[in-house]
Amino acid sequence: MLLNEYRILWILVFFDLPTETKKERKIAARFRKEIMGDGFTMFQFSIYIRHCSSRENMDVHIKRIKRILPEKGHVGMLTVTDKQFSSMEIFYGQKLADQPKISQQLEMF
Repeated sequence: MLLNEYRILWILVFFDLPTETKKERKIAARFRKEIMGDGFTMFQFSIYIRHCSSRENMDVHIKRIKRILPEKGHVGMLTVTDKQFSSMEIFYGQKLADQPKISQQLEMF
C-alpha cells in the first residue's frame, strides 16, 4: 500500500502535569523522557508530536502512552492525517515559519 497524506498520521500529545513538589517534577520529567524515547518530538513545551506511517503504527504508540500515564495531571492525545497536519500555520512572533520536516521511515514487511 502506498504512503499518502491520508494514510500517514500524526499523534499530538498535550499534557499539563503538576510540578509543585520535587516528586511531581520527577514524575513529569520521566513522562517527557519516556515519550521522547518513543520517538515523540517537542512541538511546544507541553505538546509533543510523532509521525506514524500507518494506523497500526499509531495504535502501538497510543498504547505505549496509555501505559505510562502519570497518576495526576491532564494528558490529551489527538491524531490527525498528514494532510490535516500540513494545513497548520505556524508562527514565530509575526513571522510565518516553515512546516516541520517529515522524517520518512521505511518499513520492511
